[in-house]
Amino acid sequence: MSGTHLKILTLNIHKGFAMGPRRLVLSHIREQLRASKADLVFLQEVVGDNQRHRKKVHHWPAETQLEFLADTVWTHHAYGKNAIYQHGHHGNAILSESPFLSWDNIDASFVNFSHRGFLHGVIANDIHLICIHFGLFEKERRLQTLRLIEHVKRCIPADARLVIAGDFNDWRQITHRALVASLGVCEAHEATHGTCAKTFPAFLPVLPMDRIYLRGFDVHACTTLSGNHWREFSDHCAMITDISFSAP
Repeated sequence: MSGTHLKILTLNIHKGFAMGPRRLVLSHIREQLRASKADLVFLQEVVGDNQRHRKKVHHWPAETQLEFLADTVWTHHAYGKNAIYQHGHHGNAILSESPFLSWDNIDASFVNFSHRGFLHGVIANDIHLICIHFGLFEKERRLQTLRLIEHVKRCIPADARLVIAGDFNDWRQITHRALVASLGVCEAHEATHGTCAKTFPAFLPVLPMDRIYLRGFDVHACTTLSGNHWREFSDHCAMITDISFSAP
């Protein structure tokens, strides 16, 4: 983290497996995350533990995926366990160069077979970070949107700096319009390019699914990372934005 400037990246890592033939690509993901020089990394579909993969998948890390990806670059990290199954669990994660003052995982599950949550952390300068992975069904997303708006209004001061990032599955941009109208946030790609970025599917992006929402920051640049090095990691493109603190 460089003074009042930040670089923020968000990526759905697809549980660490490449698209197409099933192979673990965590080392490649870590390499590209490092190369991005992001100060804060918001990740979705991070495996906290999987006993089957630990036994059967070649090069499965001895530590958690989160610890493996953070390595010595992001010495502070938080994980929100969402989907829990007999042999393990996965969820959202945030990697940070700055320590977390606090963090919590807020339940946002509205259907029995889709377990979701908001990972909410706070770092220095009263910066609130929320990592999101919304559901696949529109009714589910509407309820999750309402819960997110209620949580932000109840738990985060209106003048606090805020970053909400992740995979919103919101191709019709219903959640997008609600967040902008209700929370006073801007979306990084829309602020710099006039539209939300098309991030899905990664091999030929046509749907705007992944977002970085900001409050209390100036946005200087935002782009999707979808070259050959990124394309194999997930069915989603990564997004990265350069921001700085807005004047009080």
